[in-house]
Amino acid sequence: MIIFAIDDEIPMLSELHCSIQEASPEAGIHDFRFAADALKAITENGIVPDIVFSDIELPGMNGLNLALRIKQLAPMAKIVFVTGYSQYAVEAYRQRINGYVLKPIDAEQIRRELDYLTEPYRQEPGKLQVRCFGYFEIFWQGKPVPFGRKQTKELLAFLIDRNGICTSEEISDALWEGDTDIKACKTRLRVLLYDLKATLSDLGLNNIVIRRRGAIGVDSTCLDCDYYRFLKGDIQAVNAFHGEYMTQYSWAESTLGNLMLAP
Repeated sequence: MIIFAIDDEIPMLSELHCSIQEASPEAGIHDFRFAADALKAITENGIVPDIVFSDIELPGMNGLNLALRIKQLAPMAKIVFVTGYSQYAVEAYRQRINGYVLKPIDAEQIRRELDYLTEPYRQEPGKLQVRCFGYFEIFWQGKPVPFGRKQTKELLAFLIDRNGICTSEEISDALWEGDTDIKACKTRLRVLLYDLKATLSDLGLNNIVIRRRGAIGVDSTCLDCDYYRFLKGDIQAVNAFHGEYMTQYSWAESTLGNLMLAP
């Protein structure tokens, strides 16, 4: 196992290194004071980390930017943030997010994070499970949701991707790109929307779809969605993103581009 330790302060970097070494004696540890050096180790030296422990506040590039850049170069790398500022961790733990180590660091903290990284994600009960990273899929109580129409599933995917209220014209442009028959598009959309609401109603989920003055959206609080957790900074969702997003839908490429360039 290859582990990167990144901190621009030499005493803190030494402390981080020693703690990692004590927690995981078999690991190959590579120390870096600057983000650019860590990236160069991957791009020029071919050293691909399995796990990265990085300070959040780094000169020239903050820890989140570095983490996303590393994920582009090494999609399977796991990221753990190291910080001396408790406000970062308070919000993380409030949301039951891990992936933060508070300074001063010790081996037990590191060991706890290493153990956590091997645990599967625990889905929130009572919520529709949505997987956007990779092939878009919907699950209810661990089983795939059956859709009567292929485009009903695509409609739900688009509403989730928009992460807010969108107009029928926006939906039509995505699902039937190039079709200038507005009346026909509106008719098809009404059919899909009816089918979607019926499918969700059969599961006892009647409040997910939102209608407001001709616009349509979804209630994100009813969804356990990897994309939404990524946007909130959930470290498990960041680690789950391997450069693929709703791969079966061409209209999702713009969101994928934004994810790859996320600040």
